[in-house]
Amino acid sequence: MPQSHEDEVLVRPSRLAAPQFADGLGVFAARRFAKGELVLRWNLRAITPEEYEGLTADERAQFTHRRGDVTYLYPDPERHVNRSDDPNVFPDFEAGGDVALKDIEPGDELTIASRTPEDGQVATL
Repeated sequence: MPQSHEDEVLVRPSRLAAPQFADGLGVFAARRFAKGELVLRWNLRAITPEEYEGLTADERAQFTHRRGDVTYLYPDPERHVNRSDDPNVFPDFEAGGDVALKDIEPGDELTIASRTPEDGQVATL
């Protein structure tokens, strides 16, 4: 599976009617991705409880995720992948990133399901 590179996605204003994040940004494909391809490799950083407490309330709510006993901080561009009822990528924890659910064209906004595997719903190819 090819790795995602920073120049393969762009962060810019979201086209969604109600973007998930207060800054209104989204992540867009800069090239074509085939179904099943790794689109966005995560560069998550494990943070300590002290680092977590030092984040703003918005950062804690929007840009962190707890998996097991570890809290992760999502950096750019991962933090700006919005949710949708018609997602085109899914979070694949084994691959360490978001994988295309269908072919994605340049300019398409990347979105994950409104409910992710951690929410109790698993997306599949």
